[in-house]
Amino acid sequence: MSSIRPWRDIERRKSRQIMVGTVPVGGDAPITVQTMTNTLTSDAGATIDQIRRCEDAGADLIRVSCPDVESTAAFREIARAARVPLIADIHFHYKRALEAADAGAACLRINPGNIGSAERVAEVVRAAKANGCAIRIGVNGGSLERHLLEKYGEPCPDALVESAMDHIKLLQDHDFHEFKVAVKASDVFLAVAAYQGLADAVDCPLHLGITEAGGLIGGTVKSSIGMGMLLWSGIGDTLRVSLSAEPEEEVRVGFEMLKALGLRTRGVRVVSCPSCARQGFDVIRTVEALEERLQHIKTPLSLSVLGCVVNGPGEARETDIGLTGGGNGKHMVYLSGVSDHTIQSETMLDHIVSLVEAKAAEIEAAEAEAAIAAE
Repeated sequence: MSSIRPWRDIERRKSRQIMVGTVPVGGDAPITVQTMTNTLTSDAGATIDQIRRCEDAGADLIRVSCPDVESTAAFREIARAARVPLIADIHFHYKRALEAADAGAACLRINPGNIGSAERVAEVVRAAKANGCAIRIGVNGGSLERHLLEKYGEPCPDALVESAMDHIKLLQDHDFHEFKVAVKASDVFLAVAAYQGLADAVDCPLHLGITEAGGLIGGTVKSSIGMGMLLWSGIGDTLRVSLSAEPEEEVRVGFEMLKALGLRTRGVRVVSCPSCARQGFDVIRTVEALEERLQHIKTPLSLSVLGCVVNGPGEARETDIGLTGGGNGKHMVYLSGVSDHTIQSETMLDHIVSLVEAKAAEIEAAEAEAAIAAE
């Protein structure tokens, strides 16, 4: 089968690129996955521990709330310990933005409209410039300015876009251009329409999100529908899946979303069936165990786990490693799309994990060798 599949190509909206610390956002850079800590920022140890879990899950950027002096005081230690750039989340108190910028924030998440006077916005911009910080303008359907609510009567796409454009002008008036913008809403239709309108109006990178999306299942569904529509149409340079769940779960869902659209590749892509009476082993428990045990794999590869021979061989031909259920507790293992050997139920799980780890090591070695040869 040809590897060229033009019907899978997504042509991304052309945006200018900014730097968030060492991470490029926009342009032709990969779409980055973000999350946000939920520990007390003033508790540096707990926040660093949570950041580490998010980094291990693959987070490219992590946002940390800075609501008070104690938080920005701890931010310096947290930023030194982090392996990825940190974004300081600022609301209302412009001095927290100044302190966070000095403490090592790579980006300041602000709403210029609630920072205060024009002079306060100017001070935040000066601090961002002095420290090499980017800025993320965060417009939210739940906190639109009063005059826009009076003008439009309710949150609507035009109101969100107008708010974003007003805030963009505040930064541009101070000759600041290292910014990205979000126009989030908890309503999928409102958020999608607002992002579509903003994408046509500006060339800056866009941060995607369906805000306050809900719990792990409901929030994943809402986020996947809304952000999936935008990503499929090429809109979006960085994203956060906002879930009432642990932040590392947000990272995993974000990566799964991008992997499904072929926009990022990281870790094991699992193809598995929903199971039925034909299954030769407990597919659901097996997949749960494999996903848990293979979280440490960062090398992109594919694994199919199907309970019977109806679709199992066909899916196995398309994946790096395949497992198809058979009778009498004996199951077929496929390597690189070809049936290779059988395995018994009792040792199946450990065996598949070892095969995936070996395949990942093989891919990593080949890539390292190719890199050396290219030098």
